[in-house]
Amino acid sequence: MTKLENYITGKWITGDGDGQVLFNAVTGKPLTAASTKGLDFKQVLDYGRTVGNPALRKMTFHQRGNMLKALALHLRTRLDGFYALSYQTGATKADSWVDIEGGIGNLFANASLRRRFPDDVVCIDGESHNLGKNNTFMGTHILTPKEGVAIHINAFNFPVWGMLEKIAVNLLAGVPAVVKPATVTSYLTEAVVKEIIASGILPEGALQLLCGSAGDLLDHVTSQDVVTFTGSASTGLMLKKTKAILENNVPFNMEADSLNCIVLGENVTPADPEWDIFIKEIRKEMTLKAGQRCTGVRRIFVPENKMEEVWKAIATSLSQTVIGNPLHPSVRMGSLAGQSQRNEVREQVNKLLASSQIVYGSLESVEVTDADAMQGAFMSPLLLLNDQPHTSSEPHNIEAFGPVSTIMPYKDREDAIALSKLGKGSLVSTIVTANTREARDYVVGAASYHGRILVLNNECAKESTGHGSPLPLLVHGGPGRAGGGEEMGGLRGVKHYLQRTALQGSPTMITAITGVYQPHAKGISTGIHPFKKYFDELQIGEQLITEKRIITSEDIDRFADLTGDHFYAHIKTTDFTGTMFEQQVAHGYFIMSIAAGLFVEGYEKNPVLLNYGIDELRFTKPVYPGAEVQIRFTCKEKLPNDKRVIEKPEDFKRGDDIDKGIVKWLVEFFDASNEITGVATILTMVAKKP
Repeated sequence: MTKLENYITGKWITGDGDGQVLFNAVTGKPLTAASTKGLDFKQVLDYGRTVGNPALRKMTFHQRGNMLKALALHLRTRLDGFYALSYQTGATKADSWVDIEGGIGNLFANASLRRRFPDDVVCIDGESHNLGKNNTFMGTHILTPKEGVAIHINAFNFPVWGMLEKIAVNLLAGVPAVVKPATVTSYLTEAVVKEIIASGILPEGALQLLCGSAGDLLDHVTSQDVVTFTGSASTGLMLKKTKAILENNVPFNMEADSLNCIVLGENVTPADPEWDIFIKEIRKEMTLKAGQRCTGVRRIFVPENKMEEVWKAIATSLSQTVIGNPLHPSVRMGSLAGQSQRNEVREQVNKLLASSQIVYGSLESVEVTDADAMQGAFMSPLLLLNDQPHTSSEPHNIEAFGPVSTIMPYKDREDAIALSKLGKGSLVSTIVTANTREARDYVVGAASYHGRILVLNNECAKESTGHGSPLPLLVHGGPGRAGGGEEMGGLRGVKHYLQRTALQGSPTMITAITGVYQPHAKGISTGIHPFKKYFDELQIGEQLITEKRIITSEDIDRFADLTGDHFYAHIKTTDFTGTMFEQQVAHGYFIMSIAAGLFVEGYEKNPVLLNYGIDELRFTKPVYPGAEVQIRFTCKEKLPNDKRVIEKPEDFKRGDDIDKGIVKWLVEFFDASNEITGVATILTMVAKKP
């Protein structure tokens, strides 16, 4: 029998011995074997730190983001091969889509985050602070990549998504990864990694793969490493106690399977669209991936006067789900990932039956299409009923990681909130209601025990990604039993792999270090107007101080007539007694418009393509008629603007063929006394040098 290969230290290597046999979850036939026996795990981590980490750290955030984008585009051309293997894990087409294309979608989403970072190897985190009266001493926070390795230990239910959603984040941050997928479905992970390595898109050492046991891998971690774990709470707790993790204060992000719940609103009736939405959501969550999702619905809370009506509706809906061979066109639910997973689920269900009863499904048998129920790891969806949720501990403590949910009654809104908390912390909770007051009460009351809350109703149902779908730009994790960690979450996730350092010094020095102009830093004067310079030629700190202009009452009147802004403060005949102003005051937007005009050079075409927008505009002091204003523009930051990927000629838009970037300008308005009357950041789109 062939064995899976591990990709370590730049080579594909098979482990020693026979290894663990892996089976086709649908047919029960052996596929391959996996082994990491004989591998030097310390060497694996050292290789990531000494080869992968330096290579990634040399790249800017934008270069790493474009690397992720290129990888996503490449993997998208290899979908057929991935799907063919995914069916052998028991996944249907819909299950596989979530795992495979959902994972690739994470690469795209994180690639787009590069625009939120500078085109540099270091970035500023948050606001800067002036620490001296004479403006010569300041402080800020910077983020730089950790110098270790991200170690990802993943669960069996998402062999592609589980890897890609994690490495997308650490690679964008500039940290390499060692991925250890669950062995039972690692053959699919191996296939994806083979394509990644063959593409040559990632620098050497950026990604290593272990198919099999993690051995003593965690015994060799250092303070610069990061460990993430997805799986059972008990396994996560055991790993978190590893001596090297505790002694080195290694960040450990755990996303544990939890007893997630869904709540039917108090006043929802069968006549309401929310009733059908509730039933449909439960069926989807119980049958997608055969219920093997860390975010799956395990507890269902329903008003006590609707219990029988609801569980019968759920049972009817589940009975319409065709189970069997994922390749059969009528099948909507495949098998579990393997026989061992099915045995474990049955054991957990038997524990739940100590205080509950089965109202739909069979623990021992299931009708399947185009498959053998005994040879494959098939299982019937099971709906359990427990009518004493406050005195029964089992539904709130025991998870059957499969197509199993328990329905329970609640008395009122406060009772529903209290029951949701008995799970001791979960990844997600959903409330189905159209009542805004009820939704607010539930969210405010339950949020401290849940990592994510979905408020589902007819207004959002068609576009909702659903109870069980974590998204790359939102946090995935939860308190307590759910692990206490956070992953993904857009910028939050990336910062998990970055070291935050407080930086102090002069504004000029910090400008030089961060590549972002800091107020009061020394400016640069080149004698050439910025509008005559290409993106590549502009320097951070380059300044333009404009001519002075006197503001007249007639200017203010004309601007008011032109814009229709006749706010009383801009009318010279106003009695200003009791107001904040002494006399007629110029519109702030008038001063901003003057600033834009004073910035522009000439009538001829130049490298500036357009004004892209204004950020952080503030008016800090009134400007009265007779005041003399002057504007100082300083090149604050430069961000490349990548060309769009144009797949069809008809998608081409004017300007798509121009290489360009965004320049941020600090704009400061001064009056004759040299006091600042306003500040803003103007963004211009500037062509790169041909």
